[in-house]
Amino acid sequence: MKELIIGDLVAKVPIIQGGMAVGISISGLASAVAIAGGIGVIATAGIGHLEEDLYTNYVQVHNRVLAREIKKAKEATKGIIGINIMVALSNYGELVKVSVDEGADIIFSGAGLPLKLPGYLPEGSKTKLVPIVSSGKAAKLIANRWIDKYNHIPDAVVVEGPRAGGHLGFKKENLFDAKYELENLLTDVLENVKPIEDKYNKAIPVIPGGGIYTGADIYKFMKMGASGVQMATRFVGTYECDASDEFKQAYLNADKGDIVIIDSPVGMPGRAIRNQYLEDVNAGQKKPFKCPFHCIITCNVKDAPYCIAKALCNAKEGNLTDGFAFAGENVYRVNEIVHVKDLIDSLIAEYEEAALNDIA
Repeated sequence: MKELIIGDLVAKVPIIQGGMAVGISISGLASAVAIAGGIGVIATAGIGHLEEDLYTNYVQVHNRVLAREIKKAKEATKGIIGINIMVALSNYGELVKVSVDEGADIIFSGAGLPLKLPGYLPEGSKTKLVPIVSSGKAAKLIANRWIDKYNHIPDAVVVEGPRAGGHLGFKKENLFDAKYELENLLTDVLENVKPIEDKYNKAIPVIPGGGIYTGADIYKFMKMGASGVQMATRFVGTYECDASDEFKQAYLNADKGDIVIIDSPVGMPGRAIRNQYLEDVNAGQKKPFKCPFHCIITCNVKDAPYCIAKALCNAKEGNLTDGFAFAGENVYRVNEIVHVKDLIDSLIAEYEEAALNDIA
């Protein structure tokens, strides 16, 4: 495998562990991935939802917990630690500032266009900025805005396809349209990024994610021109993942027919594992909740049948009666819990086998 180089950062293993919110990927998983040579990512959405003062001190709680998790990860490894921050978060700017102040190596930002992200970066900061997009058009728009307004070229671009887990940046009707397959999206983004690279003489690695499961998958996308890949679902099936054993068991128990597309209260489709909670919601049942803070700007709090942040937090803690698990399309293929290092070693071996077979 080639190294993944993002500016002056070098990941010996070209795998970014995708950010999984509401506590699924915090310092435990992120540091383990970084130690193994990849890029570990702490997800910020809902990171403070278990704190006692959440309802009275929402913004400060999330700032405090994020700073704590970054410190823990940085103390555990000298490897690369990234932070995933959704543009749609109402405390977006606060989380970006904390990430930069605490010395995060990279900020990954999607779920909206992070057009103002470089504006939070103080002069001299070494934190890399990487937008997450679903099209070449979006990549070009963000890059041009950053360059024109902030004289900042994206340090890399992540392109997420419709086979990913969690909230998806596509219309529901496009999720199973061949036009939006990750292979096509990668080509589109590469074509839009190349002229920017050439004009400014700066490498902009493009990293696809969403449905990538094996080392052979990694080889295929890197042969197409990707500099690395982003993977999330597979990392839930590790001992180091920060989710509860019950959450991981939901992955182990999932069959192909259990994977469903939901209409999230935040206005985007999402991919999850079917369970009784979701069945109840689909049947029209409402799950009463108190909103501590309008955490996602696009959430229709007044008409929402349930609080998705609370449901996901419950699931993370092992209470799947009052919540559900987000997961990628390939979750049904997860059949054991392994250590992060063993997972990455197996992916490298599969990659090398695919490369040898290709040469042969």
